Amino acid sequence: MALNLPLLEKLCLTPGPPGGENPIRQIVLQEIEGLVDECRVDNMGNVIALKKGKEAKKVMVAAHMDEISFIITHIDKKGFARFHTLGGFDPKTLTAQRVIVHGKTDLVGVMGSKPIHLMSAKERGVAPKIQDYFIDFGMPGEEVKKHIRVGDKVTRERDFIELGNCVSTKSLDNRVSVFILIEALKKIKDPAFDFYATFTVQEEVGLRGATTAARQINPDFGFGLDTTIANDLPSAGDHEYITQLGFGTAIKVMDSSVIADSRMVRFMEELAEKKGISYQMEILTGGGTDTAMLQRGGDGAIAGCISIPTRHIHSVVEMCHKDDIQASIELLANCATEMDHFSYEW
Repeated sequence: MALNLPLLEKLCLTPGPPGGENPIRQIVLQEIEGLVDECRVDNMGNVIALKKGKEAKKVMVAAHMDEISFIITHIDKKGFARFHTLGGFDPKTLTAQRVIVHGKTDLVGVMGSKPIHLMSAKERGVAPKIQDYFIDFGMPGEEVKKHIRVGDKVTRERDFIELGNCVSTKSLDNRVSVFILIEALKKIKDPAFDFYATFTVQEEVGLRGATTAARQINPDFGFGLDTTIANDLPSAGDHEYITQLGFGTAIKVMDSSVIADSRMVRFMEELAEKKGISYQMEILTGGGTDTAMLQRGGDGAIAGCISIPTRHIHSVVEMCHKDDIQASIELLANCATEMDHFSYEW
């Protein structure tokens, strides 16, 4: 089945920084209309959509809508802007990039830093820091300030392209998961338990939306839905891969924020085997996901995570394999339908 790539592209290219997810939220609300029985937006901006199941037990799936981004902290007389990060960045990925500041009008700028020609030998040997960068709009300060101000949020600019059987762009973390949850809702006809499709906010700055959503829902079962590192690169040994592109969806065993419930891991693994869904196991020793908040929310949940292998994560050239995306949709949809066919005894 061909993926709906125009929808994935739209989700990735639409801006949605932490605290500014509304453009993505509007797409989500439009796409899931008619697919769920109830839908609301809570005070934080989470979209909580319920598809009623055969039994009243509650399954919560969380896919965060926000992307790593920046916030303007200062604009000088010459029109150069300084910023603070919203989410985790490797500073070297900022070199020679375009960004969009979302102010009174959207204003495109470029990331600038000291030219290498003017660096001392010592400076050339030191890794760049976030503080070394500024945003250049090619305008004087008084003109820049007509469009933007301190506090405006900034997202990255990059096209969506296909490379072989992969897609590459900014913000696949985590728009690919938003896409997967939407597409899974289209396939789920008769869920075993009440299925709460939750599109969360502010994950990149501390799992904040999932924290409040899980308190409201108090799920019995939880699924995080997020990207993970595919480190299948020339610089890595086989034991350092975490996951590999094209080897299927990933079933999380642990990351730095959560140890997935062994019962949920076993359920997902057995179901993938039964349905012929390609999968791989994921152990990520750094980084966390909304899964942690699903596990701890309310009275506590039997929680796991479906992870999407992603190369070059937290950059503007993130890359996912189409087959892995499709496998993730299939696993999530089958989990929703067959959760009542498994014993969750210890």
